[in-house]
Amino acid sequence: MHVLILGGTSEARRLADVLVADPALRVTSSLAGRVERPRLPAGEVRVGGFGGPAGLAAWLRAHAVDALLDATHPFAERISRNAALAAAETGTPLLALRRPSWAAQDGDRWHPVPSLAAAAQALPALGRRVFLTTGRQGIAAFAHLDGLVFLARSVEPPVAPMPAATEVLLERGPFTLDGERALLRAHRIEVLVTKDSGSAATAPKLTAARELGLPVVVVQRPAAPAGVRTAPDVAGAADWVRRLVG
Repeated sequence: MHVLILGGTSEARRLADVLVADPALRVTSSLAGRVERPRLPAGEVRVGGFGGPAGLAAWLRAHAVDALLDATHPFAERISRNAALAAAETGTPLLALRRPSWAAQDGDRWHPVPSLAAAAQALPALGRRVFLTTGRQGIAAFAHLDGLVFLARSVEPPVAPMPAATEVLLERGPFTLDGERALLRAHRIEVLVTKDSGSAATAPKLTAARELGLPVVVVQRPAAPAGVRTAPDVAGAADWVRRLVG
């Protein structure tokens, strides 16, 4: 049974590890290729796009894929939509692995917003020194905010345009609570901006912000495509595959 994992997340790598151990499965992971030195999962790996839903459907047919697992980032809206369309066209069983959203706790000063543009609009009223953790491709939404000072953290160098006063910090999680506390204090951060990735590896910044009483602008994640079955964790996704194997 051939399983295709649309990956790029830590859950996708762990899922590949679990499934590769099953001799009844052939596992291929697909990476978008946006990260220069990605952490490669176990099993077969392909890198690059498919060319939209039609291209993905053609790949599913050409490689006799029996099950499709969308384990991409919760904000990878386009590939999730393409996966749903390609699975419907080819009749391929599809499951989306979606880690739960973060939940606000007592003391949090969260400001939920629907988009990066809305986050940029909210910032001037919340603070001048901004810790921006929305990924390298999202920084352009804040480029017009010349009156603010940004510390932007991402795995790869951000994509221009950027705000005039921006310091770029190239780091990959997981991050520690002590490290996040020190970072916020050292840069005199007044407001944090993040996407609701739900990742435990990047959650310590939320705790550090709560301790310091900082406002947090949280960009809400898009919904999974309508009609697509979801699992909240690797175990649930692996059980779904095993049920297909029978």
